[in-house]
Amino acid sequence: MALFQPILFLLAPPCDWSVGRPHGPIRNGLVSVSLSEGEVPSLHLHHLWSRTRIITMSENRGDAEERGDSVDAKFWSHRQSKAPNPPDKAGREGKAGAGSADANRYRMDYPSIGTCVIINNKNFDESTEMETREGTNVDAEAVERTFRGLGYKIRREDDRNVGEMEELLRTVSQEDHSGSASFVCVLLSHGGEGIIYGTDAYTELETLTGMFRGDRCKTLVAKPKLFFIQACHGTCLDDGIQMDSSCDESWDRIPVEADFLYAHSTAPGNLSWRNEGKGSWFMQALCEMLKEHSNQLELMKIMTRVNHKVALDLASSTHDHETNEKDQMPSITTMLTKDFYFP
Repeated sequence: MALFQPILFLLAPPCDWSVGRPHGPIRNGLVSVSLSEGEVPSLHLHHLWSRTRIITMSENRGDAEERGDSVDAKFWSHRQSKAPNPPDKAGREGKAGAGSADANRYRMDYPSIGTCVIINNKNFDESTEMETREGTNVDAEAVERTFRGLGYKIRREDDRNVGEMEELLRTVSQEDHSGSASFVCVLLSHGGEGIIYGTDAYTELETLTGMFRGDRCKTLVAKPKLFFIQACHGTCLDDGIQMDSSCDESWDRIPVEADFLYAHSTAPGNLSWRNEGKGSWFMQALCEMLKEHSNQLELMKIMTRVNHKVALDLASSTHDHETNEKDQMPSITTMLTKDFYFP
C-alpha cells in the first residue's frame, strides 16, 4: 500500500462510527459520512499523517522554545430543486465571483461577509484547577487581524465565565444576520471531549453552537457557520509514528444542522498544544493558511493545509520526556452543503 494514500469509509444509516488509532506502521486518512433521516450528512476529516523528521517549535517559531509548549487541557427520496446554473469556469482555481449564481457555492454577494466572535479565556478561577493559558493573547490578536482582514466585523471578549459566554452567543444568534454572508466563532480556552471552559466552569460545546441552528437563528439559514475551537479534546498524547521508508430558495426545506463547520485544534480524545511565546499550533497555522490562500482556495482545501502544517511541521518541545516531541492532529467536522470561497 502506498504511503499517504487516503482510505474512504462511507457508512450508510443508521450506522455510527468512532475513530481509533491505527495499529499498523502507516497512518491512514479517514473520511466517514453518516446519514440519517432529516439530517445533513456529517463529514469528519481526520487526516493522520506520519513524518520523516521532527521539527520543533524552536525551528519553526524562532526563540519560542524558551517559553515552552503546554496543553489546553428509514426511507429517503431525492428533493427536487431548480435547475442549477452552469458553474463559472473563469477565475482562480475555477473560483466564481462574489455574485456567482453557481448552485454549488455559497452566495457571498451580501452587504457584509459577517460577524466574527472571539472568546479568549486566559485566566481561570482557582475552583476549576485550570492553569493560566499563556500565549492565548497572541492567538486572539492573530485571529482578530486575520478575520478583520477578510472583512469580518470583530467582536472579541476576554475571560468570560460560562454564563457570559452563553449570553453573548445567545444575543448574537438573535441578531439580524440577513445582510451577512456567513458567521464565524473562535473559542480559545481549556476544554475536553465535547466541552469548553469558561473562567468559572465548563459547558457543553453543543450548548453554544446549537444557538445557531436553523430553527433558532433564522437569518443564518443556508449560510455557513464556522466554529474554530482551540482547546483540548481529551487527555491523550499523540506519540506520532516514524514513516516506513518503504437560505437557499431552490429547496423546500433544509436540515437545522446544515451549513456548520467545526474545526477542532486536535482529534477527539487528545490534548492540544500551545506555545507560551508564539501561541497555539492550530490557530497560528489557521491564520497563516488563511492569509496565504483565502483569495484563491476553497475553505476545505485551506483546512487541509492547516492539517498538514500542524501534523507534519510541528512537534512539542518540553523539558519532560513524557510530553516532549509529541504530535497533534486537527479534527474537522463539516456539515457545509456548498463550497465556501472568501470574497
